[in-house]
Amino acid sequence: MKRVWSILLAASLMTALFAGCNQGASDETTQTEESAQTQETETTEEETASDTTFTVGFDAEFPPYGYKDENGEYVGFDLDLAQEVCDRNGWTLVKQPIDWDSKDMELDSGTIDCIWNGFTMNGREEDYTWSDPYVDNSQVVVVKSDSGIESLDDLAGKIVVVQADSSALAAVTSDDATEENKALAASFADLQQVGDYNSAFMNLESGAVEAIAIDVGVASYQVESRGDEFKILDDVISSEQYAIGFKLGNETLRDEVQASLDEMVEDGTFMEIATEWGLEDSVCLGK
Repeated sequence: MKRVWSILLAASLMTALFAGCNQGASDETTQTEESAQTQETETTEEETASDTTFTVGFDAEFPPYGYKDENGEYVGFDLDLAQEVCDRNGWTLVKQPIDWDSKDMELDSGTIDCIWNGFTMNGREEDYTWSDPYVDNSQVVVVKSDSGIESLDDLAGKIVVVQADSSALAAVTSDDATEENKALAASFADLQQVGDYNSAFMNLESGAVEAIAIDVGVASYQVESRGDEFKILDDVISSEQYAIGFKLGNETLRDEVQASLDEMVEDGTFMEIATEWGLEDSVCLGK
C-alpha cells in the first residue's frame, strides 16, 4: 500500500512540475511575441518616417542650378537648396532629371513633386502653386567675342538659338512678350530651338548659329567656364523671377518647403549656399 501511495505522490509531483514548466514556457513565448511585435511596430514607424521622399524635377543641363558634374553626380544651387530642405524635414531627396518640355506631364502624373530648376514664375502665375520667388533673373544674349555683335539691334539678320519651352523663347515670342521683343524676334534670320543649352553652345562654337538667348545665371556660368571665347551683351531682353513650381492646388507641400526655406534665410544657410554657387547677388528671398 505504501508503495502505491509513493507512486501516486511521485506522479502528482511530476504533473505539477510539467504544468509549471509549460506555464513558464507559455509566458516566455508570449513575452517574446509581444517584444517582437513591439520591435516590428517601432521598425515600421522608423521606416515610414525615413521613406518619405521628395522628388525634384530638374533640367540636368542647366548649370549652376542643376547639372551633372565631371564625376557623374547631379549637383547645383537648386539641388543643394532641395537637399537642405529634405535634411530639415527628414525626407529623402530624389533628383529626377527631366526633359524640360515634358515638365508639366511629369508633374501632373506625379512622377515628380515639384519643378525646381531655375523655373520662371512670371507669366505662369495661374498654372502652378508657387513658392515665394528666390532668384531675380534676366534674359540675355551670348555671342562669340569676335562676332562684332555689340547690342540687340545687331542681331537683325542673325541666326539665334534658344532652349525649347524656355523663358528666353517666351520673352520674344509669347503673347505676353513686349512689342519691342516681338519686333526683335521678327528681325532674326532664324530663331532655332534646341533641347538644352550645351547643344546651343556647341552650335554657337561651330558657327551654326550666331547668338544664344539665355538666362543670365546660366550664361555667366557657361561664359566663365569657356574662357574668352564668348561674351554677354549688356542689353537685357527681359527680367523675371525664379520660384519652385508645385502642382496646382498642392499647397500643403508648398507650405512645408517654404517654411524650411524661410528658416534657412533666418539662420543664414540660404545665403551660404547662394555664395557657394556665386549667386549671392541674384537671390531675392528674404531681401
